[in-house]
Amino acid sequence: MKFTRKAKANWNGSGKAGKGTLTTDSSILNNTPYSFHTRFEDGKGTNPEELIGAALSGCFTMQLSFLMDEKGFTEKDLTTEATVTFEDGSVSKIHLDLTGSLKEIDLKTFEEIAAKAKEVCPISKLLNTTLTLSVSLK
Repeated sequence: MKFTRKAKANWNGSGKAGKGTLTTDSSILNNTPYSFHTRFEDGKGTNPEELIGAALSGCFTMQLSFLMDEKGFTEKDLTTEATVTFEDGSVSKIHLDLTGSLKEIDLKTFEEIAAKAKEVCPISKLLNTTLTLSVSLK
């Protein structure tokens, strides 16, 4: 399977005082604001690190669901929170906190399948940072 996706960024003004927008082909982001304040402070809008967290947690969770299906665990509720740490000019680490609700699975099996999902998720493979994972069952 091969496909392409597009996103567009626009920026006006200086790095600190300027403002930008992000738009995706799907239009889920449609001139969504981002700025110095939304990235480094608490401004209203999004930021690249938040979007990386969303991309990684979404990709990982979907990949995990596919791997769980292969093992016969088709009824499941999976939630992954990504915590992206930015320090000294780079993303130094991302932690995935996975919680799952599944029938008839033990924690060890769940952890093993989740570790495999982290390893093969396309977004995980793309990122050049430390990725950690914690797993729990409800």
